[in-house]
Amino acid sequence: MTAAAPESALVPESAPTRRVAWASMVGTSLESFDFYLFAYFSAFFVGPLFFDPLGEFGATSAAFLTIALAFVVRPIGAVIFGYMGDRVGRRATLLWTVGIMGVATGLIGLLPTYAQAGWLGAVLLILLRIVQGLSLGGEWGGSILIATENSGPVKRAFYAAIPQLGSPVGSILSAAVFIVLTAVLPAEQIAEWGWRIPFLLAVPLLLVSLYLRWSISETPVFEGVVAEGRRDRIPFVTMFAKRPGAMAIAIGAALLGIGSYSLMNTYTVNYGVEQLGFSFQDLLVATTIGGLLQLVTIPLFGRWAARIGSARVVLWGALGTLLIAFPMYFLLQFATFPILVATMIVGGILPTMAWAALGGLMNDLFPDRFRYSALSFAYALAATISGFVPFLTLALGEATDYAWWHPGVILAIMSAVTLVSAWAAARRPVEPELATDPASATATATVTA
Repeated sequence: MTAAAPESALVPESAPTRRVAWASMVGTSLESFDFYLFAYFSAFFVGPLFFDPLGEFGATSAAFLTIALAFVVRPIGAVIFGYMGDRVGRRATLLWTVGIMGVATGLIGLLPTYAQAGWLGAVLLILLRIVQGLSLGGEWGGSILIATENSGPVKRAFYAAIPQLGSPVGSILSAAVFIVLTAVLPAEQIAEWGWRIPFLLAVPLLLVSLYLRWSISETPVFEGVVAEGRRDRIPFVTMFAKRPGAMAIAIGAALLGIGSYSLMNTYTVNYGVEQLGFSFQDLLVATTIGGLLQLVTIPLFGRWAARIGSARVVLWGALGTLLIAFPMYFLLQFATFPILVATMIVGGILPTMAWAALGGLMNDLFPDRFRYSALSFAYALAATISGFVPFLTLALGEATDYAWWHPGVILAIMSAVTLVSAWAAARRPVEPELATDPASATATATVTA
């Protein structure tokens, strides 16, 4: 492979670049809203509405398993949509992922309950959760690429952080819907018909997301790959054959950013209510405040990544989280509500560093011709592993009689894995963009397979 055209010539920095980045963020916000919405409502309404004959414990367990199911199928979605993203294009694939997620979520709001149609509603719910999980498998990698491959090299790490705002935005919106609904409707009306409203809200959000993504163009990088005839026939196989080390690094680097959210917003909320005596509302408010703070810190960490490198920001975030893992959970044993909020904020900021810079780190690890598949699969596999974090933490808590340090062990392990992965990523050279801008003159790069 000889030298390619200067990367700065590939994609000029412009207002359309910012518009593309925000369009990618709106789509990830919808995906996150749909996914977190089901998590909030599952324990309270999904079990009684769809799995009532299983009894209280069985119905709740079945509801939680529907959450896990969507995580398990995500790698399959990553393979399917990764193939589409590397063969058909980033933009077209993202239209499919957001469309599938929005439609599936809206249909959940129309399902018949067990009282209305027996087990039919439960079967359809499971099928729709599988569809949601498949969609999520292809969403994140494409959102990162549509932002980074439309930006210049100087600000690429910053624009890679913008889609990461979708997670806190989706979390805040779903929590707000839950708070408002429970405040204005009695539990009987929510169980009767009100539970459908949040899922049906996905439809107008879907229309906005589709409009924004339809209005953007394909990335110059992918157009260059097509123009040079470098599309890989089976990108899923190639990424393991050509970059096995990078795949391992990417999965490990993603673990803290995803897993800490499962630990803090799922297990810690339940732990705080059941073991520490906090009210659910207090914990929901605390996590929402943390989510609001992420709206500020994620862009700031993105700018920092543009200055010092994405891998280094992930590394510092992992190191900081490792240092505060045990002190944070020790303080929770004695926390008043203000200390609870402060603890959740501190415990959220440092993993957010690893989350904000994750897209930039992973973008730098892989060549353009199978980058969509690599990012999607690495992220999906890390998310699948993270889906078991609440269960593993609960099991450790049960085994240790809920010793104060048991969540800290899980957080410290995830931090250490991400720390080592980020260190390894920082030592690897950034993958160059081989594709030349199709709008420019004849390609100046000669590429060999």
